[in-house]
Amino acid sequence: MTFSSDAWDRNAALYETIRTMPFNTELAAGTLSGERFRHYVIQDAHYLLAFGRALSLAAAKADNADGVVQFAEGAKEAVVVERILHNGFMQQFGISAETFAATPLSPACHHYTSYLLATAWQAPYPVVLAALLPCFWIYAEIGHDIVGRAAPDNPYAAWIATYSGDEFTAAVRAVIATIDRVARSVDDDTLHAMHHAYTRAAQLEWMFWDAAYRLEGWPVA
Repeated sequence: MTFSSDAWDRNAALYETIRTMPFNTELAAGTLSGERFRHYVIQDAHYLLAFGRALSLAAAKADNADGVVQFAEGAKEAVVVERILHNGFMQQFGISAETFAATPLSPACHHYTSYLLATAWQAPYPVVLAALLPCFWIYAEIGHDIVGRAAPDNPYAAWIATYSGDEFTAAVRAVIATIDRVARSVDDDTLHAMHHAYTRAAQLEWMFWDAAYRLEGWPVA
């Protein structure tokens, strides 16, 4: 069994919890409030910068030239291309540049980005990849699930199209292929650490969406 297949099977119940959580259910139905989606967009823009930095560190640790190119390009995609999409959402939902700049990372976003960056700095390459994988893979699976049940004239159609599209799907498959190749040569301790990193990041994916649904802010100023 490949690492990716094993990781997915071990976390299948967690994925189902993410798939059916209120944020994604209402997004598919087109009934998610604009306020909740605005919270999500702002936090996701903050997240993408950290995710891009983590991908850059993965590129620096890559075990071959193809990996360097793959994750360096992934970092560019996270920071540049997807931010363009978010800027479109920010205009659509009335989020000014001043509002974005003045909005701090939510506790969930802060936790997730801190975890990814700490892992990317400290952990060996295979564990870094395992921590990064849920953001790619779960988003693709959620995108494909939602596009199949999305309401007509869904106000979030652009978001759905991005994460269910062929380009994103191909990128995710490439990351899965890389991590499965890398995992074939690791020792048992590293494999255990990879599974732990994957599960923790998947849990943080749930926390990120849940925080947006709850309009999470810092409980103390």
